[in-house]
Amino acid sequence: MISALNRLVDAVEEHLGADIDVHAVARLAGTTEYHLRRMFSSLAGMPLSEYVRRRRMTVAAADVVRGGDDLLSIAVRYGYGSTEAFGRAFRAVHGAGPADVRRDGGPLRTQPQLRFRLTVEGSIPMDTRIVERPAFRLVGHAARVPLIHRGVNPHIQRHVAALPPEEHVRLKALSDTEPAGLLQVSDDVDPDAAEGSELTYLHGVALSHGTPAPDDLDTIEVPAGTWAAFRTSGAYPQALQTTWAATATDWFPANPWRLRPGPAIVAVLDRADDFSTATTELWLPVEPA
Repeated sequence: MISALNRLVDAVEEHLGADIDVHAVARLAGTTEYHLRRMFSSLAGMPLSEYVRRRRMTVAAADVVRGGDDLLSIAVRYGYGSTEAFGRAFRAVHGAGPADVRRDGGPLRTQPQLRFRLTVEGSIPMDTRIVERPAFRLVGHAARVPLIHRGVNPHIQRHVAALPPEEHVRLKALSDTEPAGLLQVSDDVDPDAAEGSELTYLHGVALSHGTPAPDDLDTIEVPAGTWAAFRTSGAYPQALQTTWAATATDWFPANPWRLRPGPAIVAVLDRADDFSTATTELWLPVEPA
């Protein structure tokens, strides 16, 4: 996986003025575009699309400052059809327009070329089990919310708090298969997992494929497949988020599995009354690498 990510970085440098064929890079590396994008985002701390934009504008800034070409020629060289579109991207990275930078020589914000290296520390124990599951369904109350990487997501918090207490009891009574109990489900997540991008959040439970779902609940049909379930205990949600990050930095690089498309599911196995601490199990859809 580390070599695949470095090939992707090299492809970005070779095609700064054109779209990157991420699928082709993934295929040559023997993995999938979905897994490659998710691992890049997790390890780089930014989505691939943002890294490409920053690198383009870093290199383009040198052309702007040198002043040998007009701004339209530079815009076209880096894949933009107009100076307006190029200027918006340039300003978003550098905080100033290309004309201002050409006149003043700055400000410039540089995005260095990334290089991925594997450091094996084993600092985070990974209590994991691999589970083969037949098709099942997730039912509950869904909402579209923005992705937030750290801390409590206030949009999800408001969504869950709006449900009456008796609805949580009703949902829990419906659960009849693994993952058991009340679940926190993230679906339709952007492959780059960009912070602020929208996802579908469902507060609900898992039902066997043949169990009918109540008409007043939202439903996500989940096909049969393999899951990696990561158990963690500690401060909530910090311990869970640390484990989630460690799946990318520690577990996937060291194990013959890769992510496949599908919902991420958090089962709350036990928790303090004020939810300050919890024991959870994070379920991620996987397939052999």
